[in-house]
Amino acid sequence: MYEKFIARQPIFDSRLRVFAYELLFRAGPQNVFQPRKDASSSVIADSTMLFDFQTLVGPAKAFINADDNALLRGALQLLPADRIVVEILETVSPEPEIVAACAELRDAGYILALDDFVDHPKWQPLLPLVRFLKVDFRLLSHEELCAVARRYLPKGLQLLAEKVETQAELDAARAMGYSYFQGYFFCKPTVIEGREIPGNRLNYVQLIEAVNGSEFNIIAIEEVLKREPALVYKLLRYLNSPLLGLRCEIRSIGHALTLLGEKEFRRWVSIVAIVSLAEDKSPELIRTALTRAYFCEEISLSIGLASQKADLFLMGLLSVTDAILDLPMDTVLARLPVSSDVRDALNGVANRYRDVYDLLLSYEHADWNQVSSLSAKLGCREERLAESYVSAANRAAGVPL
Repeated sequence: MYEKFIARQPIFDSRLRVFAYELLFRAGPQNVFQPRKDASSSVIADSTMLFDFQTLVGPAKAFINADDNALLRGALQLLPADRIVVEILETVSPEPEIVAACAELRDAGYILALDDFVDHPKWQPLLPLVRFLKVDFRLLSHEELCAVARRYLPKGLQLLAEKVETQAELDAARAMGYSYFQGYFFCKPTVIEGREIPGNRLNYVQLIEAVNGSEFNIIAIEEVLKREPALVYKLLRYLNSPLLGLRCEIRSIGHALTLLGEKEFRRWVSIVAIVSLAEDKSPELIRTALTRAYFCEEISLSIGLASQKADLFLMGLLSVTDAILDLPMDTVLARLPVSSDVRDALNGVANRYRDVYDLLLSYEHADWNQVSSLSAKLGCREERLAESYVSAANRAAGVPL
């Protein structure tokens, strides 16, 4: 039984490795971790959600939002202390019983964080109990962000900059002393005027061109692969992974095409090309591309676009190529033989594919009101979204990088 919505947002350390994911739930009017009112104890504690918990965060930690109710009723202690960070919401009132509940969690080995932290005297009773201060880069001025760092870094608190959306903001946060970062900066290109696609990446772009042309040309695909033997090795490694569950070993490109068929072969060559293209980027960028691709494909089945699922898969997969190549999206797409619907959607033109893409982005950002509006527009049942998202994340995690 999936909750109505569940999403995740990555949190990076200073080396831009994924340290944790914030899990964002909407099980009712309040989008926070809450105990259930039925026999089951909590949103995550049943066996299905424990499986999803592992799927969504893997070996990383999970930041879980907690309000007064969750803190006072002890629901958080149903979760493993070594896997979660309890994120105390800014709406919590630090009365003595709340402070006592937080102290009990800390003494039990739980790590605590204050969400949307502003330097106000009311938080002083909780500061000795928490390890992280999450500071909203959209909420405070530059001077206020610096002041938080100056005051609390010497006290041993770790600062997490959230809603960091650009490379410039990431650089500024680092310069101030923030050591953890949350936001979609890693999905945004650092556009350099006059930049061309680097020569060492042209083969990967040409492979995407060759495999997504309207006419399937295996000779053109093999010609590109001959210039990049590492791609052949990587493709065969993917195709022989347990992910596909094939009963025999694939030994050649021709053999792969025979076993998989044209559509599935196109998909896997596109995945290999994108993964190779992004080798110098954060692995989370690749995971995002794969999750988006699988999510868009799954959504297609419930909105009457099943026959266009390959296009929607490709749209999700290509949605971060501007960040991979640090080029404007229209420049990237000018090189690729994608359908006009995919091209328009990724360039921001309104169409049905763009509605799917906007639904995807709203889901990633946990903008639940927009998710509901777009679901209604697309004719998609909301209760299917969490299942599709978890399935997409699971499939993406199975692709070897």
